[in-house]
Amino acid sequence: MKTFALAAVLAAAVVRGPVPNAHRASPYVGAIAVEAETGRVLVADRVDRECYPASCTKLMTARLLLKAVRDGTIAPDEPLVQSRRSAQEQPSKIDLLPGETISVRNAMTALMLKSANDVAVIVAERLGGSIEGFAQMMNDEAAALGMTHTHFVSPNGLPPPKGSKRGFDRSTAADLAKLGVALVKEQPEILAFTKMEKATIPGRGGEPLTVYNHNNLLWKKSVKVAGVDGLKTGYIDAGGSSIVLTGTRDGHRAIVVVVGSAGAKERDAHAARLLNDALGALAW
Repeated sequence: MKTFALAAVLAAAVVRGPVPNAHRASPYVGAIAVEAETGRVLVADRVDRECYPASCTKLMTARLLLKAVRDGTIAPDEPLVQSRRSAQEQPSKIDLLPGETISVRNAMTALMLKSANDVAVIVAERLGGSIEGFAQMMNDEAAALGMTHTHFVSPNGLPPPKGSKRGFDRSTAADLAKLGVALVKEQPEILAFTKMEKATIPGRGGEPLTVYNHNNLLWKKSVKVAGVDGLKTGYIDAGGSSIVLTGTRDGHRAIVVVVGSAGAKERDAHAARLLNDALGALAW
């Protein structure tokens, strides 16, 4: 009876539009909802279609940083140095001067709230020695998680520079859901950062810098969903708007991924609907 009810409720959660043939489409390129505890798929639509995850890529950067803290490779208050290379990243960014530092703890805040591209490179250079070295670490971790359709080339998801042969970070809704499940199950400390609506950290010259969470479903009245506490949004023009979303209700947690929507409003509407229906069905 419960299985039937779950299928019935969630069947209405996805509104199918034209099959996308690119990395940005309406209503989305792909979408999925899973039970966080088990990874059980609740609803899936085009989950293996390739997407450009944009700043959702930073979830893997955060995972590797949190692992380094847990295994003692790096201390939570270690100062991470802005290099000339990291300072050149495009916004969004903290915009420290080369040689200025940010603590690991504040780096997590900058990554998860402001989606700071320069901070992602700072982390990559500290842990991987270079962007390329860190990308290999990211891909090794993706393989370990069974993210078979994912390939990372950057720590932040920015598009390749004009004239570059680097290519885009690539993933799928299904693979990003696997990453989301791993984070909330194995590294729940990430939620202390992703649930914050805003925070103040030291910026350039040590001046206080207030950063705001890009996850509208956490705080924006028009789309807010009760129980949301993460995880990450992303946008680049070539790949549209994406989100890896999580929340709880009545002791149940779900992960929702919507990738490649034409815009943030469309992405948020579908993600909110999927999460509400998934949590309602799990608690039924």
